[in-house]
Amino acid sequence: MSVYLGVDIGTSGTKTLAVRRDGTILAEANAEYPLYHPQPLWSEQDPEDWWKATVKTIRAVVKKAKLKPADVRGIGLSGQMHGSVFLDRENKVVRRALLWNDQRTAAECDEIHQRAGGRARLIKMVANPALTGFTAPKILWLRNNEPRNFEKTAKVLLPKDDVRRRLTGEFATDVSDASGTLLLDVAKRNWSTQLLSKLELDRDLLPPCFESEEVTGQLTGRAAKQLGLTTDCLVVGGAGDCAANGIGTGVVKSGVLSTSIGTSGVMFVHSDQMQIDPLGRLHTFCHAVRGKWHMMGVTLTAGGALQWFAEQLCQELGTAKKSVYDVLNAEASQVAAGSEGLFFLPYLAGERTPHADPHARGSFVGLTLKHSRGHLARAIMEGVTYAMRDSLAIIQEMGVPVRQVRASGGGSKSALWRQMQADVFGKKVVTINAEEGPAFGVALLAAVGDGAFKNIQQACSATIREVSTTPGDRVARREYDRGFPVYQQLYQSLKADFQTISTLG
Repeated sequence: MSVYLGVDIGTSGTKTLAVRRDGTILAEANAEYPLYHPQPLWSEQDPEDWWKATVKTIRAVVKKAKLKPADVRGIGLSGQMHGSVFLDRENKVVRRALLWNDQRTAAECDEIHQRAGGRARLIKMVANPALTGFTAPKILWLRNNEPRNFEKTAKVLLPKDDVRRRLTGEFATDVSDASGTLLLDVAKRNWSTQLLSKLELDRDLLPPCFESEEVTGQLTGRAAKQLGLTTDCLVVGGAGDCAANGIGTGVVKSGVLSTSIGTSGVMFVHSDQMQIDPLGRLHTFCHAVRGKWHMMGVTLTAGGALQWFAEQLCQELGTAKKSVYDVLNAEASQVAAGSEGLFFLPYLAGERTPHADPHARGSFVGLTLKHSRGHLARAIMEGVTYAMRDSLAIIQEMGVPVRQVRASGGGSKSALWRQMQADVFGKKVVTINAEEGPAFGVALLAAVGDGAFKNIQQACSATIREVSTTPGDRVARREYDRGFPVYQQLYQSLKADFQTISTLG
């Protein structure tokens, strides 16, 4: 039996799937780990936690699926993008990794723009402006603020690629994940020697780049023993979690848009040619499809906003029969579209698309004595969906066709949130048979790397099918069309105040 593992190293935990060649998911396992916030808007994790979770979940799916070691022919890796793992010359971690939602690097973004000759010049060079979440500003932050740690650093890896190092003993990354470092020439699909020179960074800090289905190594004897697998098991390039989710939801051709509501929210579209938003609001990255690209908008706090509300204010609602999320969904469902004039700005960790503003803050606006907990929960969900519509509006402004929306991530499991997306976006929303897009996507990439399919398009066609369709509601759509410009104006009205508030603590 040929089985492929998809391992997704996420922000809240790692998920591993065991997938048969025909796309059947044989087993899945999850392992959580902590997130550290040593200062407001800082976000860090310990790479050792990712490795322990990888070992735990791989062993779990092998056991659950009753697999023989030789059954597992390949592993695909997906991971949270932009994170920085700093390794010394002995491959020891120098400090905790800085994550995608860390906002400490505003000064370094300014430095990159200045060194590159301006924001517009930088976009022409690497297809994107400098944003606080990206990897390059983190490297400069280390150089500027922790010079001793920078001097120790011999290699900078992305989260999934540090796991790869421990699996195979090899340094490698893939072009989709590398795009999010800001150091990749996205057009040429390799590191930008021009920008590295301007930033005075050594090319040797970075690993070699591969296409996503290319084999980057095989399990070492030590890793194979820890995982209960064989050294014949190959590891492919894999993908950053957004591109991996694009593969896992079948967004490998134009006209289909993927929405993912996990900790963050992502609007993702395939492109046969490289298209750049000249204003830098959307990201243009290499796709996990060989020779193709994708554009995406990112809302930094999506499902994470509802998680914050549930964990900080509503934990007592959970019971043995119903989770706190079940209760909040039920209460929000009783509230009419528009939450009776209550708005929520989901900028709990700053915001990326379209504002690129690390100082933005989460806000409830329009509260009255009539509003209940259900109103608050619904307003959070609506605010996140409005934030994602910001990205959709730019995608449509660029003339990119969107005929269908495919929902994935934790938010896709909520019928209310799927309906809300259909109503806010004005598009029918479908779900597909694989709910966990990133892990499923990289399992398919491993199958392609092993020769089970000719290419990733063939793999998606053979394994992915639509499961449900949610059409929009005209009445709700009209309400959201009235509310969306109000939502957009609220940020503009509060922007200067957010800047002031950020200086207070």
